[in-house]
Amino acid sequence: MKGLSSRISKTLVPGAVLTCADNSGALEFRMIHIIGKGGKHGRMASAGVGDVISASVRKGNATYLKKPVRVVVIRQRDEIRRSGNMRVKFEDNAGIMINEENLPIGTEVKGAMAREVVERFVKVAGIASRIV
Repeated sequence: MKGLSSRISKTLVPGAVLTCADNSGALEFRMIHIIGKGGKHGRMASAGVGDVISASVRKGNATYLKKPVRVVVIRQRDEIRRSGNMRVKFEDNAGIMINEENLPIGTEVKGAMAREVVERFVKVAGIASRIV
């Protein structure tokens, strides 16, 4: 996985609620754990923009309801610090569903997407409406 060019504060912990930003049929996710990361001993692992997490669908289509899915985080409420003293923050925590090959399940993204996600997942950038 490619490294990122900015400093992302990892603020999403297991149990966090994310909105679904694509048209896959899900409406709301609840985070279960981070894929490919472990926390420090005695501390919960946390995720940020561009991380792949495992989540369960809490609201939405009955085919995905209460089943674990892979989600990539595309927006977070906390600030992302970029080079040149620029800081970016969004109004909600959001993610989109992906499959095992990191390809998006939906065909379009509602709202903006962070540039850090595009650096890691090029195929996800093809369905983005806006990249910030």
